[in-house]
Order: sequence, then structure tokens, then C-alpha cells
Amino acid sequence: MTFRIGNIEGVVVRDLARHTDERGWLTELYRSDEVEAASLPAMAYLSATEPGAVRGPHEHRDQADYFCFIGPSMFQIYLWDNRSFSPTYGNRMILEAGQARALMLIIPAGVVHAYKNIGTVPGWAINLPNRLYAGAGRKDVVDEFRHENDPNTEFKLD
Repeated sequence: MTFRIGNIEGVVVRDLARHTDERGWLTELYRSDEVEAASLPAMAYLSATEPGAVRGPHEHRDQADYFCFIGPSMFQIYLWDNRSFSPTYGNRMILEAGQARALMLIIPAGVVHAYKNIGTVPGWAINLPNRLYAGAGRKDVVDEFRHENDPNTEFKLD
């Protein structure tokens, strides 16, 4: 499939405001009054990604991800609409987020995603997905299809 650049239905992208004073800064990552019920978080985690490292591409069958990229590095984020029922099927989005532009994005199930640290220091990604990793008690199959394990994947980073 040839992907075209365009918005992807259901992907929410929101700039995160940094409120600064003499003590430092504060950024609101999550407010329940700004998230649809289907995307409400079930857990949260923080990951650090080394400069040049890539996470993904992968997708989830049922899980929506709620990512926050606030720094201290910059990321290039890739999204591909892989949902055949979607009016934006075949669209691809590329965003930059992190220290210079703090972003929150909700990625619905079926949207393939990856991100690469394009900065010079380790960068943080915060995720508040709407499903528990491996289910309650970590007893279920992980809801993830890892395209990065396929050398012939059509989901390529530029």
C-alpha cells in the first residue's frame, strides 16, 4: 500500500501548555473532562528512549494509547491509518514533539505508530493507555502487533 500524508480520523493531537515560574514549570498531561470515555486511562508508564532509537512501528487491536511527549529531547512520531473501515484509511501523519513542542496525542486502536528520538539526549514518553498491559494480573496475551519485527513491513520511517 502507498500511504498518503493526511489527518487520521480519531487521532487527537493537543499542544501541552508549560506553566513556568521561578520554581520551574508544570504541564497538565491528563484531564478526565478532556478525554472521551473510550480513551480514559487504565494505567500509566514512562519510558526513556536513547538518541536515534526507534520504538515501533506497532499497533493494537483494542488499545488506545494516550501519549505525552514533553522532553527533554525531541521525537519524530509516525502514524499510519491501517483500519480498512476508516474514512482516512491509508493516511499517514508525521509529527515532531518534545522539548520544543510538548504534545499529547491519542492514538486509536488500529493506527500503526512509531516514534524516534531525533534529539541528542534521552527523551521521555509518557503513556496512559486505556487497557492494562497483558490484562488484569498480567494474565492475558499482550494486545500488540509488532511490525518492526517484519523486515518487509510497509510501515517504514523516513
